[in-house]
Amino acid sequence: MEETRARRVVDALRGRGVDARLARPATYRFGVAVALPGGREAVWDTDGTAGLEAQVLADGVLVGFVPHVPGSEGFDEHEVVAAIAATDYDRPVATVARTPPPPGPPLPPEGGLFRRFLDGFRYR
Repeated sequence: MEETRARRVVDALRGRGVDARLARPATYRFGVAVALPGGREAVWDTDGTAGLEAQVLADGVLVGFVPHVPGSEGFDEHEVVAAIAATDYDRPVATVARTPPPPGPPLPPEGGLFRRFLDGFRYR
């Protein structure tokens, strides 16, 4: 996922009340990390493939995954946000529900006041 798209997805998820942040596992690789209950974290699309899939980690150890979401190669940002928000992470092989849950109270944007300074004015 390209950086600006990942950032827009994170902002949209946070607007829906999902605790998401930008994941940067390596240089020039970006994705979306979603904080889950129990200290787990779902890391979406950091492997550079076209489709949408995720790894569920607990303390850096793989404890589950979300298999490739069918048709996700052509998803726009709204569909990506809906798929991430609708995922049930309670089983080792997570599934995406047909309809996302109702949005929760919005969370503040990641980075706060100094966001553009910390990122070097690379985006709008």
